[in-house]
Amino acid sequence: MTRPRRLFAIALWLAGQTALAGTPVPVKAPLGLPPVPVPQDNPLTREKIDLGRKLFFDRRLSPNNTMSCAMCHVPEQGFTSNELGTAIGIEGQTVRRSAPTLYNAAYMLRLFHDGREFSLENQVWGPLLAGNEMGNPAVGYVIERIRGLDDYRGLFERAFEQGPSMGTIGMALASYERTLVSGNSRFDRWYFAKDRDALSAEEREGFRLFSGKAGCRACHTVGARNALFTDHGFHNTGVGYARGMGGDRGYRVQLAPGKHAEVRESETASYSEPPPNDVGRFEITLDPADRWAYRTPALRNVALTAPYMHDGSIPTLEEVVEFYDKGGVANDALDPRMKPLGLTDEQKRALVAFLKALTGDNVEALIRDARRAAPGS
Repeated sequence: MTRPRRLFAIALWLAGQTALAGTPVPVKAPLGLPPVPVPQDNPLTREKIDLGRKLFFDRRLSPNNTMSCAMCHVPEQGFTSNELGTAIGIEGQTVRRSAPTLYNAAYMLRLFHDGREFSLENQVWGPLLAGNEMGNPAVGYVIERIRGLDDYRGLFERAFEQGPSMGTIGMALASYERTLVSGNSRFDRWYFAKDRDALSAEEREGFRLFSGKAGCRACHTVGARNALFTDHGFHNTGVGYARGMGGDRGYRVQLAPGKHAEVRESETASYSEPPPNDVGRFEITLDPADRWAYRTPALRNVALTAPYMHDGSIPTLEEVVEFYDKGGVANDALDPRMKPLGLTDEQKRALVAFLKALTGDNVEALIRDARRAAPGS
């Protein structure tokens, strides 16, 4: 083994040893969800969860003390942002995609809309280092910044038996995010616990359509014992194609709560930057078949996480159903499952009613827990 490989192996071994420090936290999945996957080298402890929560809300993790993870993943807004179609980063910079919800992120096999990361521990560094998100210039910059903050003194040592590092920062944030597990929805109580009264007749009809005529279940899968409502795959529905190739595009701009205006791209061209191109999963695989393909989102708590799609371009669940009813947007890489559905208005309402029954029963508890954070000034 060469010296660099030997040092890297030692570093990984040390990370696994230090991850065992602290008070273990038992992980119990709610009804409808499988056991929460927790890496062997980063078991959940109270100290890591508390530290990760503090980091998650701390704006001092950006160079100008303005941006935190929670700026785009707002607890009261489904751990995403209901006001923004696409996220806004440091100093108002544009981010080309929406902030995905963090509910049940612990179960995702691929992270980000294009699936470029595989673990929460690594994923957290993407936003921290992106120039248009939290804007930190380097890993070392973040580490030294945390080391210089008095209210973090001793917290990493209690959680990991060592100070802040790339590994321990990632493990702490990932540990908190793994607690954002939400299930035991009314659907779960009806489908898995066999409570016949948990869903209304309209909601039951919506699930029948979801599983049949509407074809949703082909990608938003439901198992015999649990349901993540995602196949972990990547699909081209035409949304990305329409945004990238649609000419003079229109945008729905919120002026005030409940007040919107439609704005054409040509009307803003003289004073705004053109939106960057986005071809989805293709940017990772370079496979032409992956053009404008994006990760299948899980649907739990979907009623809380508007706007929808990778670019936040569809404001409501009703409009999402309309989009799929029309068969998406035609292009030569369109997923073959995208076809006009011929749903009636009554069937569309039933589908939306079903989707609203997927909200977990612990949402308010997770929000209260999030607001326990003491991130400093």
